[in-house]
Amino acid sequence: MVEVNLWSGLRRFTDGELVVHVEADTVGKMLDALIAAHPDLAPVIEAGLSVAVDGEVITDAHHTPIRPDSEIFLLQQLKGG
Repeated sequence: MVEVNLWSGLRRFTDGELVVHVEADTVGKMLDALIAAHPDLAPVIEAGLSVAVDGEVITDAHHTPIRPDSEIFLLQQLKGG
């Protein structure tokens, strides 16, 4: 199991939880597991977000491995310029 930290705006999709535990060993599987556990997250995830794993932002690497003790944060993508 990995522990995924969410930003506060996602609590409404996870029954108020800011930390969600899912079974996954890559970033892509983690995102799929989040959608399976909380289907209302699907539009947010599909619209685009960033994932930080152990302090490194992973923007487009679904095959990036994660460990059970990895520190994982979902981050809003900033748009504009």
